[in-house]
Amino acid sequence: MIYLDNSATTFPKPESVINSVNLAMRYYSANPGRSGHALSLKAAQAVFDCRKSICSLFNVDDESKVIFTPGCTYSLNTVIKGVLSPGDHCVISSFEHNSVVRPLEKLKSKHISYSVAKVYPHDNDKTVDSFRKSIKENTKLVVCTHASNVFGFRLPVERICALCHNYGILFCLDAAQSGGVLPIDIEKYNYDYVCCAGHKGLYGPMGVGVLVVNSDVIPDSLLEGGTGSESQNLEQPEFTPDRFESGTLNVPGICGLKKGIEVVQNKTTLAIANQEMSYIRYLYKELSKNEKIRLYTEIPTLDHFAPVLSFSVKDKNSEDVASILNNKFQIAVRAGLHCSPLAHQTMSTIDEGTVRVSPSIFTTRKEIEKLIFALKKI
Repeated sequence: MIYLDNSATTFPKPESVINSVNLAMRYYSANPGRSGHALSLKAAQAVFDCRKSICSLFNVDDESKVIFTPGCTYSLNTVIKGVLSPGDHCVISSFEHNSVVRPLEKLKSKHISYSVAKVYPHDNDKTVDSFRKSIKENTKLVVCTHASNVFGFRLPVERICALCHNYGILFCLDAAQSGGVLPIDIEKYNYDYVCCAGHKGLYGPMGVGVLVVNSDVIPDSLLEGGTGSESQNLEQPEFTPDRFESGTLNVPGICGLKKGIEVVQNKTTLAIANQEMSYIRYLYKELSKNEKIRLYTEIPTLDHFAPVLSFSVKDKNSEDVASILNNKFQIAVRAGLHCSPLAHQTMSTIDEGTVRVSPSIFTTRKEIEKLIFALKKI
């Protein structure tokens, strides 16, 4: 199998990640922060070590700001539902994933509204101005993806965050597609909240995500329960990370995530981005020679894109193309709307969807060549 669906989840996982999960199951299967015995303390240390790794990767100044969640969707829901109150307004981009849009749609019943700021690919000035024009007197939060999961467009999130702070508005970065691939400096750009998947560009297991709370405005928690701290208090602790980590943490997943982060740091995000983008640019150039292939962007560069490419085959349904690639050529890609109808509406592909290719550090040029050959056959 040639696996080119790494924007959904990276595969294969590094051996160090797999080994770390196995070791945790064997030697750290105790509840961190709940007991004083040696096994519990080992598990707690492993969790803390992963927090430190995240701080190192994203330049966070305090480990207590790092919260573990079941995934990026959970992290985004925590911020959106925990920050916004009745009467508040939120601004999002026209490339947001349903993990942002659907929570906001549900909050309409609580008199919380949102606006969609149109993104202008390759024109950051117009994009920033679009966000500025979407701000209202009651705007409290802006949620913005770092890079489109469908078309790879990078948004000028550093400038959008600065704009928000000029207006006294909180900023949440959706780093689901960028964590581990694009540089994220929380201290430098002062992002208020950063939500990241553990199983994508960080090469960790499924079932673990990250939320960094870098603001004095602490969201409400989505759930309450045992935290191992302040057990005499019937109310949820106010301090982080305990406020958000009720119940038993996914210690094996967190141990695996730490090793995934080490893989990224050893290779560096710049080297990863350059390697993956070289495959995307090669694929783009070859597909552009085929008159039956429809491409939707200019040739990607790291200045404006993450290493993701969407295309379609003329007169063929995108899901049919993906099915043929899978069944006849053993090539795994993603097709359809990619849980991001806003992006497809923006790019006028909502009716047919697209075929998406997303490489990883394990992708080879030969695999891209086989994809090109298969598409010629199709």
